[in-house]
Amino acid sequence: MERGYTASKDQLLARLRRIEGQIRGIEGMVEQDRYCIDVLTQISAARAALDKVALGLLDDHAHHCVVGAASAAQRDARTAELMDAVGRLMRRG
Repeated sequence: MERGYTASKDQLLARLRRIEGQIRGIEGMVEQDRYCIDVLTQISAARAALDKVALGLLDDHAHHCVVGAASAAQRDARTAELMDAVGRLMRRG
C-alpha cells in the first residue's frame, strides 16, 4: 500500500537518522557532564526537528489520505483521524 510519504521516504529516513544522531549526541553530552543549558538547547533542537518531520507527515496525510479519500464518509473519518493526531502532537510536555 502506498502512503502519503512514499515519494519522499528516502528523505524522511535521512532526516530521522540525523535526529537519531542528535539524540546520541545529547546522550554523550550527559555522559560528559556538559552544562545543563547546552544539553537543554540540544534537546530543543531535536524536538524542533521531530516537529518538522511530524508536520511533513501531517501534510502528506492531508493531501494523500484525506483529500484522496474514495468517499465522503472515508474523507470524514480520515479528517477526524488527522485532527486526533494534531491534538496528540499539541499535548506533549
